Amino acid sequence: MSDKLLDGKKAIITGASRGIGREIALRFAKNGADVAFSYLHSKEKADALTKELERFGVKVLCLRSDASNYEDCKSMVEQVIQELGGVDILVNNAGITRDNLLLRMPEKDWADVLQSNLSSVFNMTQPVVKHMMKKKSGSVINIGSIVGLKGNAGQTNYSASKAGVVGFSKSLALELGSRNVRCNVIAPGFIQTEMTEKLDPSALNKWVEGIPLKRVGQAKEVADTAVFLGSELSSYISGQVINVCGGMVT
Repeated sequence: MSDKLLDGKKAIITGASRGIGREIALRFAKNGADVAFSYLHSKEKADALTKELERFGVKVLCLRSDASNYEDCKSMVEQVIQELGGVDILVNNAGITRDNLLLRMPEKDWADVLQSNLSSVFNMTQPVVKHMMKKKSGSVINIGSIVGLKGNAGQTNYSASKAGVVGFSKSLALELGSRNVRCNVIAPGFIQTEMTEKLDPSALNKWVEGIPLKRVGQAKEVADTAVFLGSELSSYISGQVINVCGGMVT
């Protein structure tokens, strides 16, 4: 019996060429899952990730796909099922930010964030769960944010999109529970990524002071939570939001 938590499972991860998505892809492959991942702009990073994943001896499928486009998502899911033989885990990670105070926010920035962060979850999940329902098993993992629970000034669009992900996930868990398909949300707090590295040190210190664990989180800590939710260790967990935030939300 393999000691790899995801041995033999087939996973799709959207927006995985960098940051949290990239770390989830690496953790999944390390735990034995075949990985299909999408990217939109960063081809060089996507190619580099493909090589890293292949070193774990799993099947890897790298696809350029726009998660905010329904037809792109439908085509991607069909290709993954054909080439990998199925889908056991879906991680909806793709998303964008367009931060601004509400009174200064262009309507396009509102629409783009909702389309990329919330509509993308519908776009990917609908075709995937049709497949999961037939085989009566599956885990949908949606990457939310603590700002979808507590809000954040300058992020009305992002907060609204992530709050929508929570409502979507809880409703889907109710709809698909009888088919043994689970759906949960991971809500990261302040996680060290390429974006946070650009912050002014004083601003970073101010954030850290508000975190009970007194440090920023690591992408691998979010990824480990995703491994848990994709594995049989979480077989009786559905419709839940797991905050990976160092205690910022209690």
